Amino acid sequence: MKYAGRLAAVAVVGALSLAACGTDNNTGGSGTSSASASAPAAGNDNGLTGTINAAGSSAQANAITEWTKNFTATNPGVTLNYQPSGSGAGVQAFIQGTVAFAGSDSALKEDEPAQADARCKTGKAINIPMVTGPVAVVYNLPGVEGLQLSPKTLGGIFNSTITKWDDAAIKADNPDAKLPSTPIQAFHRSDESGTSDNFTKFLKATAGWPHEPAKAWPAEAKGQGSKGSDGIASSVKDTEGAISYVELSYAENSSLQKAKVANGAGEFVELTADSAAKTVESAEIKGTGNDLALSIDYATKTAGAYPIVLVTYEITCEKGLAPEEAKVVKSFLTYTASDEGQAALKDLGYAPLAGGLLTKVRAAVEAIS
Repeated sequence: MKYAGRLAAVAVVGALSLAACGTDNNTGGSGTSSASASAPAAGNDNGLTGTINAAGSSAQANAITEWTKNFTATNPGVTLNYQPSGSGAGVQAFIQGTVAFAGSDSALKEDEPAQADARCKTGKAINIPMVTGPVAVVYNLPGVEGLQLSPKTLGGIFNSTITKWDDAAIKADNPDAKLPSTPIQAFHRSDESGTSDNFTKFLKATAGWPHEPAKAWPAEAKGQGSKGSDGIASSVKDTEGAISYVELSYAENSSLQKAKVANGAGEFVELTADSAAKTVESAEIKGTGNDLALSIDYATKTAGAYPIVLVTYEITCEKGLAPEEAKVVKSFLTYTASDEGQAALKDLGYAPLAGGLLTKVRAAVEAIS
């Protein structure tokens, strides 16, 4: 089932099974530990109660909705409130101690790790990748199907140096297409967004983007702003000549046209969960211990790899949450990292985690106490 639009807030009630997590004192492990095995989706009610607040990435809002709905069906004891306020707002809420975990489409960076560690007091904050959200380049150009765009062309469009759809650069990418002279309406996120951060990282790595990648869109690049993923989807759908970037789930929910994007090998690749997963599989872990911050190769030359992806992290304390809060967070994330939890993502327009990365994610979750 797919969910359309951005959610003002997700509030669900469901008991999260502690049986899947082992004892409260478990730490990360390997081999045959529960971290390397799939946890059950939603066990019987073990009496776990409490209210957990979380906030952040709107990119994962549909995933959070699906996951928490599954708990609600069998477990009535815990309330989880998730506010899809954007990655930047979620990280700040976590640092300020008003949420138990933050969803962010970028790992903590610059001065954020020290501030987050201070919030955790007795431990450190860790980045746990949980949702792979392929980023679609969406457009509204009636009569033009199968649009292809190279990174350099995308850089020109979003830096406002390519302003019409029949520009020579776009024609070169689409030699057989009949392109109109319609003005290009390039939309970007007006709020601080991990999606913008990842998209501009892609442009910086592949297209000579002259601005520093950031959650906030650079004013020098101009364009038109829309708030949130649902705002972007609505703006593109309602505006002829529009183009933007948005998570695949929102593109599909709004039935938007998606462009093929050239990877580092010059191959124009259609966006699917599988083509995006090929890029994530080659990502390197740059964090240490249970901090699983990733470095993504946006210029990947892997055959069939779609290059624009983001990974949403659940940022929380490895140690330092209140004991009852830690139990609920650990139980919830144990489910989201389970085989069933990850399998639920594919029908929502996300790419499930797999292999060695998923094993490390489960070990990181098990270390929460």
